[in-house]
Amino acid sequence: MTPLRQRMIREMELRQFSPCTIESYQTAVIGLSQFYHRSPDQLQLEEVRSYLHHLLTERKLAQSTCNQRAAGITFFYRHVLGQETFDLKIRRKHSGKLPEVYSQEELVRLFDAARTRRDRVLLMTTYAAGLRLKEIQHLKPIHIHAERQLIRVEQGKGQKDRYTLLSPQLLQELRAYWKEDRPGEWLFPNPQKTEPMARWTVQGVFYAAKRRAGLKRGHGLHTLRHCFATHLLEAGVDLRTIQLLLGHRSINTTAIYLHLTQKKFNELNSPLDLLRLPKPEDTSPPQAPQS
Repeated sequence: MTPLRQRMIREMELRQFSPCTIESYQTAVIGLSQFYHRSPDQLQLEEVRSYLHHLLTERKLAQSTCNQRAAGITFFYRHVLGQETFDLKIRRKHSGKLPEVYSQEELVRLFDAARTRRDRVLLMTTYAAGLRLKEIQHLKPIHIHAERQLIRVEQGKGQKDRYTLLSPQLLQELRAYWKEDRPGEWLFPNPQKTEPMARWTVQGVFYAAKRRAGLKRGHGLHTLRHCFATHLLEAGVDLRTIQLLLGHRSINTTAIYLHLTQKKFNELNSPLDLLRLPKPEDTSPPQAPQS
């Protein structure tokens, strides 16, 4: 590891960035260096801008990915190299895409398509508690508060703790899984039961069940978190409560689920339905003019 990279990691750790952010920011700067085959501290601003242009126009990376690369590179130049005025002069545009949500029937198909009891319970826990991928990875049996019907999420996004729901039905599933697998310290560990399950293994559980269930929509395990929030909103739970359960810093982030609720749309009428149009049987074909 180069001294420059060590400095960057140190600066991020001092700011208590999450491991995922540290990894993604490193990836951004490494990609820039590999593109030019030079150390990033030897590059000029316009070279960096040309690299981001390459990502957008030639590699056609997703907007969210390009935003993340830009954020990582900006952090490096400002806080590692000390170039406080460093400015890429680009607009970080967001895609505006809405999350995809499964119906209750589709969720049942997904759970039933899981290959093992462990996989089934992992998917059900993610949905029932509205967890992020990292949160389901690091969930421990001691975090399951059966008497209070709560799940404690420790050090979620932003290094914040919170409580979320523990369904009685999920508790039964968890107990059956515990008796069968005895996972140990981590609720969903790696095969050696020494560490949490790997990130790609967790995603693999979701994609395997999705494929077996014949579901076409849904991008990654985070889909189940979107389902959790949307289905609560449809059940009449207020937005503020959902914000607390999800661990969102801003209620504006939670408000996106207002765009996804089926109940909301079912209660609305199209403007076309408000018009008094003649019924088909009330209209007769025009008669030919008499000569």
